[in-house]
Amino acid sequence: MADLWQDDRLYNFLRPYVDFCTRGSYHQLKVEGQLPKDGAVIIAPNHTNTLMDALVVLQTRKAPTAFGARADIFRNPSIARILRFLRIVPMVRSRDGLHNVERNRETFREVAALLQHHLPFCLFSEGRHRPMHSLLPIQKGIARIALESAAHGQTYIVPTGIDYSDFFHYRGTCRLVYGDPFDVNGFLAGHPELGEAEVYRRLRTELFDRIKGLIRYVPDDEHYEENWRKMEAAGKTDRNRLWLLAVLSAPLFILSAVLTFPMWGRAEYLCRYKITDRAFHNTARYGAKLIGTPLLLLVWTAIFYLTLPPLAATGLLVCFLFSYSFFYDWLNWIR
Repeated sequence: MADLWQDDRLYNFLRPYVDFCTRGSYHQLKVEGQLPKDGAVIIAPNHTNTLMDALVVLQTRKAPTAFGARADIFRNPSIARILRFLRIVPMVRSRDGLHNVERNRETFREVAALLQHHLPFCLFSEGRHRPMHSLLPIQKGIARIALESAAHGQTYIVPTGIDYSDFFHYRGTCRLVYGDPFDVNGFLAGHPELGEAEVYRRLRTELFDRIKGLIRYVPDDEHYEENWRKMEAAGKTDRNRLWLLAVLSAPLFILSAVLTFPMWGRAEYLCRYKITDRAFHNTARYGAKLIGTPLLLLVWTAIFYLTLPPLAATGLLVCFLFSYSFFYDWLNWIR
């Protein structure tokens, strides 16, 4: 089996389309900051929107990025092969049982190898996703990976903030910010007196504070909902203008709905009846776009060019390419 840091032609061929679908999932997607160009780089974002978080990180650079994910999704051998192709490695969590955590040793060795070959590794250090503008405690896995990497060379942890306008509605806005890199080697050299447990604690605390400063952070307490509503209201767009825009563009919405019905219809069915965790809803809509766009493009190409003049057929195909996004934009305008 090929090492994760090795080049893969099929992966490189598919990446531009995957990134295109990721950027098309947002009305606006902004990236601020950049990753270090030397040493081993560990990316540490907050985790609020399931697979979409990883896709947003992935599209920030043309070269590959490897990811860690919870180990239970690797149980199916076919799924495990797909995940490995995507450069995703299994991370066993303490809640999976202490006897299973030992399996992380193999993963950590593989992560150390890809870091030494200058492939960035992204780990969602909270350990699980949660659709809130807050942070869970940082788990010690990222500190362990960083210390093992630092023993072999210069290592940086890059605190990363991912901030969504909406966790549950497709085509909102997203802002990703790469913070100042944390020099792990410099930290260790400056604190030789610290024991391993204290090093872990300080790294986790420092990372928590840095990520918190990169997002619209609302303390996770009894006033969370009230405080978030106030923050959200301050950034609201004029609803009257959006309603007027929706009325004027209603015919285009109907056309978009017809052209992409197999995509959004399937996605919304899954969201309503099959997927209980709402944080996965935008992942389902993204998947519908990823898989459905090339299939429907072939179908509509055949139908349009067999039944319409070439100019009209070309115009409808161009319209189709933007219809899925416009369909959800229009729904957001009237929401």
